[in-house]
Amino acid sequence: MRHLLIYHYLDAVVRSGSIRKASEALAISSTALNRRILALEAELNVELFERLPKGVRLSAAGELFIDHVRKYLNEVERVKSQIADLSGERRGHISIACSQAILTSYLPKEIACYRQNHPAVTFDVRVRDREAAEQALLDRSADIALVFEPVQMADFQILFSIHQPVYALLPMDHPLAERSQLKLRECMDYPLALPTQAYGVRRLLEMSAQKSSLKLKAHIESDSFEYLRYQTLTEGIITFQIEVGLPLNLKENGLIAIKLDERNVPPGILYIGQLKGRVLPVAPARFANQLIASLNNLDAS
Repeated sequence: MRHLLIYHYLDAVVRSGSIRKASEALAISSTALNRRILALEAELNVELFERLPKGVRLSAAGELFIDHVRKYLNEVERVKSQIADLSGERRGHISIACSQAILTSYLPKEIACYRQNHPAVTFDVRVRDREAAEQALLDRSADIALVFEPVQMADFQILFSIHQPVYALLPMDHPLAERSQLKLRECMDYPLALPTQAYGVRRLLEMSAQKSSLKLKAHIESDSFEYLRYQTLTEGIITFQIEVGLPLNLKENGLIAIKLDERNVPPGILYIGQLKGRVLPVAPARFANQLIASLNNLDAS
């Protein structure tokens, strides 16, 4: 829809914080893009951006206007999805804000499954911590969020929640590899590779250690669960992950996952949610339902 181009252009400038960067992403000249923005500001008789030496920043009026723009674009996408469904087509776009722990195996599998039936649907998946995920719902850069142990819940409408136990991930030749269950204290006798403090898995481990009057020591710390897994393979160090985040084909990769005793390290909670009060477009709503069904099956098994 050509009449919506200026709204998409405006949104791109806001996201990049720079007219030049936005123009590169949009494949138009920065001069042409700036001209479009100036024309819109002239039409509204207000400056939407503060021009800075290294980019742009929304003015107070711009903050109000971009919120309206994003709501309008979302409604257009929702109606387009409904119209496409009338003709039997399944189109749409799904934006997801997701805790990193869920990216390694669970979400790729679910997206592949959805796209088998709806190949015209496109996805945008962004790693967001708990607070950033809620903010992404607020500014409508995400339709749905999958977050582990969220901190703020004020604008987060819970669609589904499920308890997720924590597993120790270690090489198959590790001295603890024959155990059917582990306590955190036993793992702490060996070097540990831990996620940073921003992650729910780390918070659960820290809480458990404090209750036992132990001090959790990270020999290696990272904000990348994928890196931690490769470090485990390379060095034989122990790391941790929630159930849905465990990598596929563990044994083929020389790894084993052992559940931590829930009396020692209680499970956390994985939430699927959306912005409170928002009516989701067809494609995100259906994908959320698929996620709920798959997690229900996981819980039953």
